[in-house]
Amino acid sequence: MSSQAQAAAPAKFTVGSTMRHVIVMTATGSVGLISIFIVDALNLFYISLLGVEELAAAVGFASTLLFFTVSISIGFTIACGALVARCLGRGQREEAARMGGASMVFMALATLLVTVLTFPFLRPLLALLGATGQTLELSTRFLQIVLPSFPIMALGMCTTGILRGVGDARRAMYVTLGSGIAAAIFDPLFIFGFNLGLDGAAIATVLSRTVMLVIGLHGAHVVHKLIRLPDLGGLRDAVRPFFAIGLPAMLTQVATPVGNAFVTIEIAAYGDQAVAGWAIIGRLVPVAFGVLFALSGAVGPILGQNYGARKFDRLTTTMRDSLVFTIGYVLVVWALLAIFANPIASAFGAVGVARDLILFFCWFAAGSFLFNGAIFVSSAAFNNLGYPTYSTVFNWGRSTLGVIPFVWVGAHYWGALGVIAGWGLGAVVFGVVSMLVCFRVVREIASKPTHQGEPMPTPPPAAKSPFSTGKASTLQ
Repeated sequence: MSSQAQAAAPAKFTVGSTMRHVIVMTATGSVGLISIFIVDALNLFYISLLGVEELAAAVGFASTLLFFTVSISIGFTIACGALVARCLGRGQREEAARMGGASMVFMALATLLVTVLTFPFLRPLLALLGATGQTLELSTRFLQIVLPSFPIMALGMCTTGILRGVGDARRAMYVTLGSGIAAAIFDPLFIFGFNLGLDGAAIATVLSRTVMLVIGLHGAHVVHKLIRLPDLGGLRDAVRPFFAIGLPAMLTQVATPVGNAFVTIEIAAYGDQAVAGWAIIGRLVPVAFGVLFALSGAVGPILGQNYGARKFDRLTTTMRDSLVFTIGYVLVVWALLAIFANPIASAFGAVGVARDLILFFCWFAAGSFLFNGAIFVSSAAFNNLGYPTYSTVFNWGRSTLGVIPFVWVGAHYWGALGVIAGWGLGAVVFGVVSMLVCFRVVREIASKPTHQGEPMPTPPPAAKSPFSTGKASTLQ
């Protein structure tokens, strides 16, 4: 399709069934996420085949630090997708391209800064996490190879935000899927074929991230032409809207591990079996409910385009369909977990308290994802409709007030099972409240008079482009 035809066509998510958009975007996003989960598991599996205990531990410590780099990337990717989708919803494709270009610049600068500031302190940071001796040396070396590729990974993820913003779920899926396939090929090649061991795993990670960026640039720039670099004036005007969404979204991403850390501390009091059970539950969750994680990324561009087009009735419909999808999916998965609870526990070789915790999760606590899913969906809405701080508040609330008191009371009265029960029950309160607030926000958006083409005071104005102060150059 020519650029003229693309500009004339209505934004993809502003027409057609919102439920279909939710399902398609979620399904394609799930494929990418699942590929990442599988590759991460394969990476650790290959390392374990080397027979050196410190190698697997080194990857574990390194992954803990790398998680924070992923959180930064996800937060800024959310901002990129939201802003591009809004512009497309308003029918301003050139401005969407400039916003895509500005997002890439901000992503590159922010991640490069984090890389430069973090690199000299890798060893003390890993030591703070508990790495010692040979494990500390190996994990430091691994990160020294992988961390410089942080900006490459982040820019690759940013292109997926652009692709989701335009509604190209298929090519957004190709970015993460292609990276996963590349890693699955490079890992055994460099670890065993070239006999590089842990260094080979690190090199394979860097190469797979490069593949991610190349595929993403092809889709976002070559196919859709949605990356156009603004001048300094345009960048200055785009800073506020980008970071107004990106920073709260980034903070939101690091909330969950804080709550999980408290659960780990509480459950550790009940012995190694309890800790093992909690660790297994931690591996079950992304496999069983990864679709909900994909849903939170899928619903954002749908809301963003309809927000930009001021089709407020479709905002409500999208939220309703997302909730229906969440309820249906969780009920099916919960039923499957309950039916196969004993085989699942046996597959992990769980005994004693560990087995009890897994069975309790499958039979009861898994149902809490009805409410966790509501938090995911409402967070996506807040990020894309101009209220990213609400997303931060509810996610941190869930991970602190929704975890600490519930888990403490559960542990006090019912032991290890009470810890898991408290962890699950905390989601009920915040899930219900977040959805009530979310629908109220949507109603307020629909009722407010527009100002310079936008119903909200926080997003960038539509009538005056933030890039109108200067010329733009297309990324080559």
